[in-house]
Amino acid sequence: MEIKGHYQFSKEYQTVLDESIEIDSTFDYAYCAKSIAYLKSGDFVTWKKLIDKAVEYNPKEHLGYRGWCRYQFFRDYKGAIRDIEKLDSLVDYDIGQSQNGIYHLNIAKGLCYKAIGEKEKAIAILEKQIKLNEEEDFVGANDYLHLGVLYLETEKFKKAVETFKKQSENNEIAENQFYLALSYISLDKPVESKFCLEKAKELYIGGRKMYDPYSNPMDKIYLENIENEIKTAYNNGYK
Repeated sequence: MEIKGHYQFSKEYQTVLDESIEIDSTFDYAYCAKSIAYLKSGDFVTWKKLIDKAVEYNPKEHLGYRGWCRYQFFRDYKGAIRDIEKLDSLVDYDIGQSQNGIYHLNIAKGLCYKAIGEKEKAIAILEKQIKLNEEEDFVGANDYLHLGVLYLETEKFKKAVETFKKQSENNEIAENQFYLALSYISLDKPVESKFCLEKAKELYIGGRKMYDPYSNPMDKIYLENIENEIKTAYNNGYK
């Protein structure tokens, strides 16, 4: 109650939390709350010490958060997998969403497996979780996009197209049209690919693109990527 109204970086905020830890050295909330300021300021060493304490005293509450941070901020994919899978082994309920609310933690876990080269396993994890999400009518904003990219990367081009079309219905963004264009190129459909690239550029300029204030999301693209593909298409005679 006493930290309410105080800035996370302020001495007052941190002092109140320190006092609560003096009263109860196993108070996991205080360790987690203290850690956030250090994460945001880039003092990752201190953040890790504090969040590890929170996990030690209340793993069910904090493993998901630490696992997500390992993925989002540190690209510690194996560490993130360990945390998310450990959480899943400890609870008999849904392990929930990432800290930013965009991903189910199982989707994040699948992306971690992709990052370490286990793409087929990543596909299986995303397919399973997306099916569950569809049953709850709560598909993540980028779920279909990431699955579509995995299909594209494993040369399942028709599946990729189908999945990118679902993403269009759910949340149309520049990345989706860009990767859809690449799928059409692989399927030798130049007219469709050119249309998608132009649409991707329009969406990107209009601000409809992947965004995270703290890090670059997986599968994010830039305007330069789109323009380079458009130039390549024109050089190949796709007019």
